[in-house]
Amino acid sequence: MQFFYFHLMPWPHLPANSERRHRSLWITFPNRAYDPARGQALYNEYLDELERAEALGFDGLGVNEHHQTAYGTGPAPNLIAAALVRRTTRARIAILGNSIALRDHPLRVAEEVALLDVLSGGRIISGFVRGIGCEYLSLGVNPTYSRERFYEAHDLIVRAWTEDGPFAFEGKHFRVRYANIWPRPLQQPHPPIWLPSQGSTETIRFAVQRRYPFVTLFTSYAQTKRLLEEYKAEAERAGYNAPPQQLGLALPVYVAESDAGARAEAEPHVLWLFRRGLRIPPHLLLPPGYVSEQSLRKFLSAGLRPPSELSFEELQRNGYVLAGSPATIVARLQQYREELGFGLFIHGGRIGDMPRELAFKSQELFAREVIPALRPGTEPALPAGTPP
Repeated sequence: MQFFYFHLMPWPHLPANSERRHRSLWITFPNRAYDPARGQALYNEYLDELERAEALGFDGLGVNEHHQTAYGTGPAPNLIAAALVRRTTRARIAILGNSIALRDHPLRVAEEVALLDVLSGGRIISGFVRGIGCEYLSLGVNPTYSRERFYEAHDLIVRAWTEDGPFAFEGKHFRVRYANIWPRPLQQPHPPIWLPSQGSTETIRFAVQRRYPFVTLFTSYAQTKRLLEEYKAEAERAGYNAPPQQLGLALPVYVAESDAGARAEAEPHVLWLFRRGLRIPPHLLLPPGYVSEQSLRKFLSAGLRPPSELSFEELQRNGYVLAGSPATIVARLQQYREELGFGLFIHGGRIGDMPRELAFKSQELFAREVIPALRPGTEPALPAGTPP
């Protein structure tokens, strides 16, 4: 199993009473709540946390893209990846991912990821996502065309990485006379492509057709199981058995010395994540045209309560979050691995508004006691002088 440490880079300094005054932290939450001076300190703290994950023995580091939200202040994941490239040496850097359907031109993504791949010595994993419905409203892109734009952008990027240029590309949404990127990626034929998703049927089929790893994002255990089983069934219909390296899940994780301690320390920050960060009105999350009728029917038929309405116990019981002692986390992940057959685990990193000392403690306990138990022979050593 491979272990990645992922970071949303949330903005924890919310004004008093903001929960009552604003329905959501997305799109319309006033940016006067952002303090750039505090933001500078916070970005450096978050980068330290990601770099520390490499020192602790995680296989990779994960960053992602969101726009106009306090939930995650990483609108330009390639810039964050560039900062990590120069300050790390071993870990893979997984961009989970670039919202390629939102870009004005996919060749910019092809160039930026190729540059990162060369700079890093071939350590980049290129995740492609459509972006959630909110992103389209934030950037003024018609969500009705999101999937068409995604497919077209994907095809142009992969061709730019793998074909000699210049060549012409004529699509419905993107057109270029001379596709001829400099530099080209170091990894051949191109950096690994992952598809993180919360599980539309179309995304799963697209991943299977190209044998791309599929990673579920902050879904319940039941949803994760259904999605990974759907992926494996699609793979069988396509004539192959999906190996564990093509199946992944990302979950918030908190590790403490005991189960009771984990709950006491993590509960308020888990509830911040799900009740504040992920409280999104349906008309913003799923604007008209964003999902197909088939995927919308599947979503509605599941009959799930939104995680923003669940208690800490319910979030734990339904598998939206893992919190407990090292032994408890090891047992849960062993159970998940046996039942789901995944080979990629993305640790959700700092949870919501969690303070540095708790995030660092949990990160170290996971690296020292959970990873070695699930992958014997890989116990990390924290370098001398690394802050606790």
